[in-house]
Amino acid sequence: MKHTTATTQQDSTYLRLRQWVTVGKFLPGERLKIHPIAEQLGVGVMPVRAALQRLAAEGALVNVPHSGMLVPRLSLAEFDDVLQTRLLLEGEAAERGAHRLDAAGVAELLALEQKMRDALKVNDAKAYLDANELFHQRLYQAAASPTLLSLIETVWLKVGPLSNKLFEVPASLRVINEAHGDAVMALRLRDSAGVRRAIEKDLFVAGQFLRPFCAG
Repeated sequence: MKHTTATTQQDSTYLRLRQWVTVGKFLPGERLKIHPIAEQLGVGVMPVRAALQRLAAEGALVNVPHSGMLVPRLSLAEFDDVLQTRLLLEGEAAERGAHRLDAAGVAELLALEQKMRDALKVNDAKAYLDANELFHQRLYQAAASPTLLSLIETVWLKVGPLSNKLFEVPASLRVINEAHGDAVMALRLRDSAGVRRAIEKDLFVAGQFLRPFCAG
């Protein structure tokens, strides 16, 4: 029983930290300290250490000798490679998901797009990024392809730490939600190919604002 409890706590700690990386709670170049993270999560240091090691194995973190776990900085070439991969994977998932979404699923995405609009009005980066993640996640989950979703979530780990940087570029705030509006319009029309184009536009536009923050 103790082993099961420990394993469950390790898994839940890993999933929470993975989500933090995905939504940009940690910044590129940031050193992650085990004890403060353990305090935030209300767990011991062992589950946190194990979770960080799993994330390092996935390429989300880098274990630097004598420095501990660091959030990597993507080079321009790495960022462009990740962006092209996202366009392929997420475009496909968006089109499949839009084709399979039921009325309740469409309604949820409409509500999340409204949340993003509201967050931008008050410059609330966390609220925007949380709603944005859920919007994409729900759309892709509707594709009913666990393999595709797993690949997408792994790629998200690469760019999550950069995502908060969007809010450092005032020009981005005027346009970053436009593609979500296009997507919900296409969803209303049951135009799955249109949803794919909107998601690809969303990724590309955000990518142009994030590229200057890459290393080298």
